[in-house]
Amino acid sequence: MTRKRVLPPTYLLVAILAMIGLYFLLPMGTLAPFPWNLAGVVPLLIGLVLAIIADRAFKEHKTTVKPFEPSSVLVTEGTFSFSRHPMYLGFVLLLLGIAVLLGALAPFVVVLVFAVLMDQVFIRVEERMMEEQFGDAWRAYKRRVRRWL
Repeated sequence: MTRKRVLPPTYLLVAILAMIGLYFLLPMGTLAPFPWNLAGVVPLLIGLVLAIIADRAFKEHKTTVKPFEPSSVLVTEGTFSFSRHPMYLGFVLLLLGIAVLLGALAPFVVVLVFAVLMDQVFIRVEERMMEEQFGDAWRAYKRRVRRWL
């Protein structure tokens, strides 16, 4: 029997709900009052677009977007030319935008926890798999492009 794993979009949804919950339950100070909090729309939209573009790149190259499944192609162009993990970066930017929109300190904790979780639960495992599968091509790409930005 295969173990069902929780995928990054589920973590993202839980993070959004946690941010909103913390905003109401533990509103530790206002960082960005209205209308300054509206600046959060910028990272939110950039993050959303970045994640969508990265997802499309996987589909265009006919490789899996699902973590823990072997990739058929090493995607290195487009958004992958400046970040090895533009989809996770997009998720973090989206959460950062929501935190700014909420304007309180507590939601920012969730952004940090989410980034660390993505790194520990997904990115490190995916990078080991990519190195095993693509060897020297992966190592050259890894030297050229940063993990996040």
